[in-house]
Amino acid sequence: MKSITVRVPATSANCGPGFDCLGLALTLYNTFSFTPDETATSNSYTFEGFGADILAAEDPAHNLVGEAMQKVFEILQESYDVYGPRIYQGTGCFSDTDVIRYGRLDSWEELVWDQKSDYSFKEVLLPISETILYFTENEMKTADGAPRQRLIFLKSCDFHALKRLDEMYLKNGAEDYYYRRMRENTVFAVMGCKESGKNCFCVSMGTNRCEEYDMYIFQDEKGCYVELRCRELEELLWDYGQNVQEKPTFVEKNEVYVEIPEELPDTIHRDSMWQEYGSRCIGCGRCNFVCPTCTCFTMQDIFYKDNPKAGERRRVWASCQVDGYSDIAGGHSFRQSQGERMRFKVLHKISDYKKRFGYHMCVGCGRCENVCPEYISYIACLQKLKEKEGK
Repeated sequence: MKSITVRVPATSANCGPGFDCLGLALTLYNTFSFTPDETATSNSYTFEGFGADILAAEDPAHNLVGEAMQKVFEILQESYDVYGPRIYQGTGCFSDTDVIRYGRLDSWEELVWDQKSDYSFKEVLLPISETILYFTENEMKTADGAPRQRLIFLKSCDFHALKRLDEMYLKNGAEDYYYRRMRENTVFAVMGCKESGKNCFCVSMGTNRCEEYDMYIFQDEKGCYVELRCRELEELLWDYGQNVQEKPTFVEKNEVYVEIPEELPDTIHRDSMWQEYGSRCIGCGRCNFVCPTCTCFTMQDIFYKDNPKAGERRRVWASCQVDGYSDIAGGHSFRQSQGERMRFKVLHKISDYKKRFGYHMCVGCGRCENVCPEYISYIACLQKLKEKEGK
C-alpha cells in the first residue's frame, strides 16, 4: 500500500527578524504521512502521533467544516428566523443544570446535535402562551403572525409528530387559523441521528426515518451532507458545496424495544393496573408539555388594569394530567384520580387515536420517560398492556 509523506519546516516566526533563514537552518519539521485505505467507501481521517487527540477533538466551529456551515447559516438567516435545539444554561430543574429546548439560533455552533432535546419543537409552532386576538368594548383585532418565515431543525421522530399536529389542527373538523398561518410560514430541516438517544424507541414506532422534509442535514467528522427538496432553499444554497451521491443517515436500532399492543380487551379501561399510578403520579403535567404530539389547550381572557374593558385572549397549553382539566359545569369531573388520567393519556397515544386516524399518536421520542419526577415509566406501561393483549 503506497503512502505519501510531506515534511515542512516547523514555524520559527517567534524568533524575530530573519525567521525565514532560521526556519531553514533548524532541524525541526512537521511530518505528515497519508496512507490510503483501499477498503474505505468514503473519505475519513484517523490521526496518530503527537497532537492526535487535539486534532480529533477539535471544535467543529473552529475548523473548515464549521466555518463553512456558519456561512451557510448566515445565508439562511437572511431569509429565515432559524430555530433548533440549543442549550439554555442554568435553566434546568436545579440552578446548576442546563436544559436543551428549541429556541432561535444565533450561530451554527449553538445547534445541538449529539443530545436529544428535553422539550420538543412544538413550542415554536405553538407557543406555550400565545395571544390570538385583542379586544375592546367595541371591536376585536386578530393578533399579527410572525413577520418572517421560520426554519426549524428537528429530528425524524419530531418531524413525524408534525403529521400528528396537522391531523388535529387542520383535518379534525374546522381548520385552526392560527396554526395554519404559522405552518404555512415554516420550513423544516430534518437532522440525521448518528445514534439513538436515551429511552428513544422511534424504530419500534416506525418514526426513525422520514422523507417529506424540506431539507435533510447530517454532520459528522467527515463534513456536512445536505439534501434540499424545497425550491426556496435550493435557490439560496445551490452554489455552495458540491454534488455527491449519499444516502440520508437515520437510526436503525434503539437500545429500547417496545412492542405496541394492537388488540387490547374491551375491559382494559377497568383494569386494576391503572390504580398503581394513582398513588405515584403527582399530576404535574410535565409528560404532556414535553410530548411533541399533545395538542390540548385552554383559553384565557386577560383584562388590562388601566382599561378593564380592553384586553387580549390567549391560547395556553393544557394537560389532561392536572386538576381541573376535565371539570365541567355543575362541578362534575370525568377523571378525578391520577390513575384514570394516566389511563386516558396512554390509551389515547397507542389505541384510541389509531382507531380514528389509522396510525399511532406516539412517535417514540421517549421524553416523557426522561422527564417524570416520580420515575413513572411509560415504556413499562406499554409492556404491561402488551402482556394483557388478547386476554
